[in-house]
Amino acid sequence: MSGQNYRLVRRGGVGRRTAPVLDEHQRAVVDHESGPLLVLAGPGTGKTTTIVETVVDRIERRGVDPERVLVLTFSRKAAGELRERITGRLRRTTRTPLALTFHSYAYALLRREAVLAGEEPPRLLSGPEQLLEIRRLLHGELEDGARHWPPGMRELLKTRGFAEELRDFLSRAAERGLDGEALVHLGREHGRPDWEAAGLFSFRYQDRFDLDPVPSLDYSELIREAAGLLTDGEVRRRERDAYDVVLVDEYQDTDPAQEYLLQQLAGEGRDLVAVGDPDQSIYGFRGADVQGILRFPERFRTRDGREAPVVALRVCRRSGPALLEASRRVASRLPAVPAPASAGGR
Repeated sequence: MSGQNYRLVRRGGVGRRTAPVLDEHQRAVVDHESGPLLVLAGPGTGKTTTIVETVVDRIERRGVDPERVLVLTFSRKAAGELRERITGRLRRTTRTPLALTFHSYAYALLRREAVLAGEEPPRLLSGPEQLLEIRRLLHGELEDGARHWPPGMRELLKTRGFAEELRDFLSRAAERGLDGEALVHLGREHGRPDWEAAGLFSFRYQDRFDLDPVPSLDYSELIREAAGLLTDGEVRRRERDAYDVVLVDEYQDTDPAQEYLLQQLAGEGRDLVAVGDPDQSIYGFRGADVQGILRFPERFRTRDGREAPVVALRVCRRSGPALLEASRRVASRLPAVPAPASAGGR
């Protein structure tokens, strides 16, 4: 376990975790009353422990129903580990998962709303399925002369590598709310015929799946569609009423579409705790935007319009002083982070 270790106690053959000793900064996060809060947590500062104890505090001390707590993270493994640690501390299981990936939450929302509307739930396209369809469409365009593509790129259309690059490009565009029309416009505005061609291709790609009797979505479209669904007032009200608190782990790895989804779900001063470290933002190639965590305080304001407070976890339990000092020298060359407050809450 990272950060802080729990002490395991055996009782009746079953292991249970006792409460860890929190430092003052972790305690400030756990005691945060309500509203948005950004927690800056470097390696070894007890980030996961703080998330777990915040959830446990809401349930055991404040009496929040476990089903009204939502923890979002980025991988199934991380979600599973969070669920295990939370239920271990609560010493009981819960009827619904407390921790989900962004994509699991988005799919559950789309599926539930489709069922309520009497429609077929969407089908999630796997990466290989999506790549196969892109290659098939590119092959068809080559046979038709590939007239929408710059002449110098036509040989590239035959390769798997180009199909993968095109898939990733369209995914990153979708995460930023850019559809085919926007890509065509940007291509013409900036003299990028390749962007324009990709935008025109995206129309044909989408038309292919519009013919399916069951809606088909890839992973980037999944988040965008769920966020769009939450702009419906009735759906947004229903989802907001379902949760008393939302926590997000590894917030530095969010992309614009995920941030927009969170604004719809937990914005306007609602109870949202985001935990991350801008110095650990390494997934830019997947669409992550470090500006999300850097600008969290101004984008998720309190109900009275003030910027969200910031708490920094300052006690490192993993690295010695020399390693910590070296990492800080490297981090000092990276983009500046929001100035942390000395205490949490308002």
